[in-house]
Amino acid sequence: MHVTATASIIHADLDSFYASVEQRDHPHLRGRPVVVGGGVVLAASYEAKAMGISTPMGGRAARKLCPDLIEVPPRFDAYVEASRAVFEIFKETTPLVEGLSIDEAFLDVSGLRRVSGEPRDIAVRLRQRVRDEVGLAISVGIACSKFLAKVASAVGKPDGLLEVPPGTELDFLHPLPVERLWGVGPVTARKLHERGITTVGQVAELPEPSLVGMLGAGSGRHLFALAHNRDPRRVDTGRRRRSIGSQQALGRGPRSTEDLDAVLIGLVDRVSRRLRKADRVGRTVVLRLRFGDFTRATRSHTLVEATDETLVLLQAVRRLLRAEVPRLRTDGVTLLGLSITNLQDAGAIQLSLPFDGRDRRQLDAALDQVHARFGKAAIGRTTLVTRPLRPEAPRLPGHD
Repeated sequence: MHVTATASIIHADLDSFYASVEQRDHPHLRGRPVVVGGGVVLAASYEAKAMGISTPMGGRAARKLCPDLIEVPPRFDAYVEASRAVFEIFKETTPLVEGLSIDEAFLDVSGLRRVSGEPRDIAVRLRQRVRDEVGLAISVGIACSKFLAKVASAVGKPDGLLEVPPGTELDFLHPLPVERLWGVGPVTARKLHERGITTVGQVAELPEPSLVGMLGAGSGRHLFALAHNRDPRRVDTGRRRRSIGSQQALGRGPRSTEDLDAVLIGLVDRVSRRLRKADRVGRTVVLRLRFGDFTRATRSHTLVEATDETLVLLQAVRRLLRAEVPRLRTDGVTLLGLSITNLQDAGAIQLSLPFDGRDRRQLDAALDQVHARFGKAAIGRTTLVTRPLRPEAPRLPGHD
């Protein structure tokens, strides 16, 4: 197992990111219970969380818990801009930065003692810079392993700094609830609770075969390792993404299949442009849905050849959505997501005879250039405007 000799891995996580950006930009929201989203809560301020509101709770349920709740629509451009500013601070702190999402990252500061001081001092300055330069609170965990640094930042929230010194890892970890272990969601937690296992220490006391028999080989071995603080992963600055995707929350209003097809078009256009910008292609198209009763479904289709072509990806995801129309009619849908997996470098693909894909890829590239210079609304495709999801697209319940 590889861990750093001292606690020099930092996990930095912005607090209630979307909601905090809204409170930063709108002073009248500060100190108030705020949620981002309409039909579904995408993010909640700590004042709202104190009332029991969480994601992805429905807006109606949230308002029952907090009649004074303030709902604001999402502003993703503002969140992206804030994230970029914070990540610039990360990169100025250390070149070893591994981004996990728009609002969190690992930083390895093990080689900075002579120029920047001890990891805790570095973390203190980082938190102050984020507050002064970006106007946001950020929680930081410091430990010898990535897993424990992430746990420490979560325990230290909100707006906290928590260091786990070497030699104290298990003393810190074992009293924590099992939900602190990566991979323990509601289903796994319920299985453990049913057997009287509520803390990480109790997980660590179990033999590995017992956990495997209880949870399966993958989950059992994974939790056994984490409960003993075994995490050999280094901060990986060169990690290539395993998937590229996007999603859109829709709220709880009725949607026709034409409406959903328009959302699909936007998702496919966005994802295919990201693929081409990253010089990647993918074979597997994954459609994610969240229905009106908050249940979720994932559907996928693997193409014969990897691609980054907008129209090919659109045709594949339309087929996946078409199969869900009966469920959409009865339950409605509150979120659509698209991701492309099984990625590889675009230069590795070989065009098949008679090279009929070349013109389409050149068209995609030309459109990308126009969009980059003049904006997304400057030009579009007539084939995307037609939205042929079904020959006669039916209306979903409640749609006039």
